[in-house]
Amino acid sequence: MIDWSPLILTFKLALITTLLLLVISIPLSYWLAYTKKKIKPIIETLVSMPLVLPPTVLGFYILIAFSPSNAFGNWLDQWLGLRLVFSFEGLVLASVLYSLPFMVHPIQSGFANLPSNLKEASYVLGKSKFTTLFKVLLPNLKSSLLTGIVLSFAHTVGEFGVILMIGGSIPGKTRVASIAIYDEVESLNYDVANTYSLILFAITFIILLVVYLVNGGYVKKFWK
Repeated sequence: MIDWSPLILTFKLALITTLLLLVISIPLSYWLAYTKKKIKPIIETLVSMPLVLPPTVLGFYILIAFSPSNAFGNWLDQWLGLRLVFSFEGLVLASVLYSLPFMVHPIQSGFANLPSNLKEASYVLGKSKFTTLFKVLLPNLKSSLLTGIVLSFAHTVGEFGVILMIGGSIPGKTRVASIAIYDEVESLNYDVANTYSLILFAITFIILLVVYLVNGGYVKKFWK
């Protein structure tokens, strides 16, 4: 009989990660889209590195940095009671870092493609930067926001290397669906692995299809 806890844990992780990424990425993308500071290429490189960096490398350094045997990890454990290694909180941190470019890039591109007169007109009318961002710019970025949200969610669902390094395979705590599939294949339980795989395949396919339908205007055309 299939254990549903890895799937529940996977989507819980993906939801929390996506919400955190949205909060982090909106101001970061805004800054990257409009800043002229010389440090911009360095920040863009750091944000984009998870796209090309092997996930085990990122997982390894997170593991080392937050291990209780390390000074920083020990400080977090002793003073804040926060142990990020082999914990759900550690999975969230690793997922946020690993999926960051999937949220930042679409939103940054959306900001960069907006007409410059939108922001200028808002400032002329006396609106603050905060009001301009949330009342003028973001409402015109619905497509970019949707793309970033869905890509980040789907990417988190499919994570494996980073999760394995930082969380291992603790049932009910860090054993997400991708790890469960690996464990079942290792145990030669191909039927269970196939069930997990089909569920993930179907859900991610539907999510991505919805994005393409919405961004392509097919939904509006259908209702017309």
